[in-house]
Amino acid sequence: MRFKEIEHKFVVGEGFDLEGFARTIEDLGPTRRTALVVRDRYFLTDSGQARRFILRHRFDSELNQLTIKSVEGDPEVRDEISLNLGHHAGAQDAEVDAFIARQGVVWSGTLEKDLRVWYFPDCEVVHYLARTDSREVRVVEFEATAKVSIPQALAILERYERATGFDRSTRSMDSLVNLLFPGIFPPI
Repeated sequence: MRFKEIEHKFVVGEGFDLEGFARTIEDLGPTRRTALVVRDRYFLTDSGQARRFILRHRFDSELNQLTIKSVEGDPEVRDEISLNLGHHAGAQDAEVDAFIARQGVVWSGTLEKDLRVWYFPDCEVVHYLARTDSREVRVVEFEATAKVSIPQALAILERYERATGFDRSTRSMDSLVNLLFPGIFPPI
């Protein structure tokens, strides 16, 4: 379970009551909260295209990571393995680009996210506005961080979703990459 990401994304409109949502989340007693801007650079390689995974380089005030994420028909449960690149050397864009270029890049794209994150012992709840040069999407995301089993992690998501008025039947079946860069991966 260490390398599994278990989450639900909900696309919300521009009129979403973020402050009301934030009050509801605060009433649940998060252990920590943060707001930050994140830059994610995505890379699709020859191998990633054939084996259905994408690489992401994330750099923000808290993280500098290179991540491999599987692309699934349902993004609820997927593989996610991250390497910590550390902040001590800065973003390391040139090094990441050179490393990934050796793998045959067939596509790349960059997005920026304005995030608000609420941390709980078993879940992270996030609201973000993600944008590229031509698209934007607003998302509420619930990610189980305590993962003993898939059913247990899904029960964690359901508890937070229910407490905040979300219904899993309305979650997005698209990954963020598919939402902002449609057509990169054909549906399974």
